[in-house]
Amino acid sequence: MATTHKKSPRPPVPIGWKETIDLPDWGAANLVAKADTGAKSSALDVRNIQLLPNGRVRFTLAADRKDASLTQEIEADIVKEQKVRSSNGQLQRRVKVETTLKIGRRRKKVTFSLVNRHHMICRVLLGREALAGDFVVDSSQKYLHGKRKKPQIH
Repeated sequence: MATTHKKSPRPPVPIGWKETIDLPDWGAANLVAKADTGAKSSALDVRNIQLLPNGRVRFTLAADRKDASLTQEIEADIVKEQKVRSSNGQLQRRVKVETTLKIGRRRKKVTFSLVNRHHMICRVLLGREALAGDFVVDSSQKYLHGKRKKPQIH
């Protein structure tokens, strides 16, 4: 069965293969994200995942690759739990949460897998489900929505 996406009433926003994004619901700004059209789902770099009662999860968002102290503890509703095949081919059980993604002026509710991405350059991976209808990736460009800035947690 094919997945269908609602067409946005607005034209898609061009983004580079690497962009800084905000997660305003959680007070996180200027996170480095990689747009990956080869990945279906999106992922956030987190630590200390704790399943809580009533379908909630607590985790530590890792905002910066170079500054390990730049973290934010977050509690969120679990949207879904599923098995996901990682880039190295291993099957992993992942918790998914939903929050608002902001790139430039465009905002969109996006579902993210919680995963440890400490070995990856980008803290966030944006897959096709997050990009569909709202963003178009120019793979020859990066940071189309402003120069890279130091990540911030509020």
